[in-house]
Amino acid sequence: MATEVLMPKLGLTMTEGTIEEWKINEGQPVQKGDVLFSVATDKLTNDVEADAEGILLKILLPEGESAPCKSVVAWIGQPGEMILGTDSTAAPAAAAKSDLSPQASQARAKTVLVVGGGPGGYVAAIRAAQLGAKVTLIEKEHLGGTCLNIGCIPTKCLLHSAELVENIKNQAKKIGVKVTGVEVDFPQVIAHKNDISKTLTMGVKGLLKRSKVTIIDGEAAFTAPQKLTVKKADGSQEDMTADAIILSTGSINSTPPIPGLKENPNCIDSTGALSLEKLPESMVVIGGGVIGLELACAYEGFGTKITVVEALDHMLPMLDSDLTEIGVAHMKKRGIEFHLACPVQAVEAAPVGARVICKTKAGETVSFEAEKVLVAIGRKANTASLNLDAAGLKHENGHILVNDKMETNIPGVYAIGDCVFGYAQLAHTASAMGEVAAENICGHEAHYDQSTNPTCVYMEPEAASVGLTEEQCKAQSLAYKVGKFPMSANGKALILNGGEGLVKIIAGATHGEILGVHIIGPRATDLISEGALAIRLEATVDELISTIHSHPTVTEALREAALNVEKRAIHIPNR
Repeated sequence: MATEVLMPKLGLTMTEGTIEEWKINEGQPVQKGDVLFSVATDKLTNDVEADAEGILLKILLPEGESAPCKSVVAWIGQPGEMILGTDSTAAPAAAAKSDLSPQASQARAKTVLVVGGGPGGYVAAIRAAQLGAKVTLIEKEHLGGTCLNIGCIPTKCLLHSAELVENIKNQAKKIGVKVTGVEVDFPQVIAHKNDISKTLTMGVKGLLKRSKVTIIDGEAAFTAPQKLTVKKADGSQEDMTADAIILSTGSINSTPPIPGLKENPNCIDSTGALSLEKLPESMVVIGGGVIGLELACAYEGFGTKITVVEALDHMLPMLDSDLTEIGVAHMKKRGIEFHLACPVQAVEAAPVGARVICKTKAGETVSFEAEKVLVAIGRKANTASLNLDAAGLKHENGHILVNDKMETNIPGVYAIGDCVFGYAQLAHTASAMGEVAAENICGHEAHYDQSTNPTCVYMEPEAASVGLTEEQCKAQSLAYKVGKFPMSANGKALILNGGEGLVKIIAGATHGEILGVHIIGPRATDLISEGALAIRLEATVDELISTIHSHPTVTEALREAALNVEKRAIHIPNR
């Protein structure tokens, strides 16, 4: 399959670029890492490297001409390979506006079918209804999807309960509160989690009802490009179509092909970890990603002995390395054991529950025993039952290809959330995409913009990130400057968690525009919205500095980090 070459986005304020010079001619071979062309913006000139190898099949943008960021400027492939527009080659993720045929912005849809009632689907349904469409939502399990029922909300319930236990055991005495006989009533922890999920799910049902959205309890599958067959819960079946279809089927847990894993009843996924009847004394967590570390922190807070094994030599690659370093150090201090570059080879039965056999970087075989083994190695698109091929939908291993209007390659069919290719699998991502899809369907112009999408990790302490990391700035050869402020110098953070954490701001070297905001510490996941807004408004460090932040709050740390960018911090030495 031919690979597109995109106009890069060199900084969050860049909207288009100009080709200064093609370094490789059309028809010449290309190696991964070769400089393809130089691009000029109003602020800088950069060389752009190839991220694929093959032949430079076609140059679409000549030297001296400009194009929007993320638009296709060339194609790389194999000799004789056709490119998009002349054959059925799949479109890439986040395709530019011209890559996929324009659809709903040209005509207002009167009827909309939404497949999936998670945070993307129900938001899309409500927004389309607000704009005057007659909406039907098809959901085969639970309204609210993974997030409300077996994902983000239940996980945060467990984390909150664990945080209370941790604070009582370890912080209460220090701050003058004496507590004896602290016990964890784990069944009640689970019951509280279930109550919260039920409350929110019923709330979603009420919102849909007030928006006059018809809800069908069933499972949908394509029989043709714009036709669905719905198997209803009562056993009946109905063929359905509409002016527009939105696919929002989410994702499911991935299970790695590890020998002995499926056969051992003590091996569970995140869904199982959220519904245990008894608190395990020990747990091995396979995977050092967001899901694995959040649940590791929760169960460690309840008193479970946690061992994390990760195949890679690092964890949480989506975060700036400064945040990861602080977070891992804190978890180690709490007693969580980490084994990196330690891929799992097999799982065996053991008297305690299960034995996880791994191989170290040095080639040594090691094993870890625990009552439960949590498998948290990621999630995959939940599209197997949709029969995507019958619809002619282009996809990558079940992940549907869309452009920034959430359009697929089939007119009238849209896809959002975890089931699309190339985007973060986050609830707020799905919700934002849902609004974009609904607005385009109903005759409005809307585009999904990833630049202000925060990443939040609810470990202890919380971490959140938006915009470019320092590693990404280096990879893009951007000129930047950095400001940091430790939470230990913030009064409110000292009160809340002893001052553990950091705020880091990355800004453009010339104009001072905010490129990235990265926070680890108390209330980081709430504070990050200020960083997202700053990037959205193309705010500068000076503008953040000139905004008065209330005292005493953790938000003051953001202003101090901005001051440190300019070597003007008040409450720490400037270096």
